[in-house]
Amino acid sequence: MQLPVQSQSTLYAEGWEAEAGPDDLLEIARAADRAGFDYLAGCDHVAIPRRLAAAMSTVWYDPVATLAFLAAATERVRLLSHVAIVGLRHPLLTAKQYATLDHLSGGRLILGVGAGHVQEEFEALGVDFRQRGPVLDECLDALRAALGPDEFPEHHGKLYDFEGLGQRPRPVQDRIPVWVGGSSPAAVRRAALRGDGWLPQGDPRDRLPAQIARIRELREEARAQGPFTVGAIVEPLYVGTPRWGVGRGTLTGGPQELAESLRAYRAMGVHQIQVRFRSRSRSELTDQIAAFGAEIAPEL
Repeated sequence: MQLPVQSQSTLYAEGWEAEAGPDDLLEIARAADRAGFDYLAGCDHVAIPRRLAAAMSTVWYDPVATLAFLAAATERVRLLSHVAIVGLRHPLLTAKQYATLDHLSGGRLILGVGAGHVQEEFEALGVDFRQRGPVLDECLDALRAALGPDEFPEHHGKLYDFEGLGQRPRPVQDRIPVWVGGSSPAAVRRAALRGDGWLPQGDPRDRLPAQIARIRELREEARAQGPFTVGAIVEPLYVGTPRWGVGRGTLTGGPQELAESLRAYRAMGVHQIQVRFRSRSRSELTDQIAAFGAEIAPEL
């Protein structure tokens, strides 16, 4: 699941999150860890322009700081940046931050990356917004080197050039999984050819099969090797029968009913699903997390 509180876009934030803080994040992360969730995710924006602030809000916790904070309070759940806009930063800086996070967490990092969409953010940081696709492509190549096993990584490209510069600590994992976010043709192609997984951005169920087929086609054409993780963000969920308005698009019901609905994603070729629960308070959310882990996850 993506963590609440740490990003508060009006698209998904619940009313109670506006007054929430670090203690709430800790309890939610611990609840997900106990319930057997695979990962916790945090978003990435450096600064939100006034024209978007009403819709997006300006609450966007830094993902590295947030995930490191939660790493110390959890034991097994993995830590995903969903997604890091890595083109906003030099890849050596990104590698230093995320290698340290993987080291401190005992090898629990998944690096989710995306191209970004807020033009003013790029302009303020001196990055060409129109070239964010090519910038991300080279960042991925540079990060593969910088997050690899070599203490002195090497990369020579059009935008970034480095060698002979040592970085420790090294990641615990031999290969940091890199999942590419986005649903545009360019993002899907980037995920298939440069990533270890794909994080779709809001694709409904009826669009997923064609997107997954395209990824398979691209990987077969390129003879790509190694495991590849297909993800999906499912509809909002509420375990049980709600006694309040959870929204028309929310999946509700008992364990068998919800599990049957969610198994449809597996039939499409999805490997992991990201869930979001409707809630009116932290306690209601942690109850939902516990119920999902105990009653629904075993059926998946």
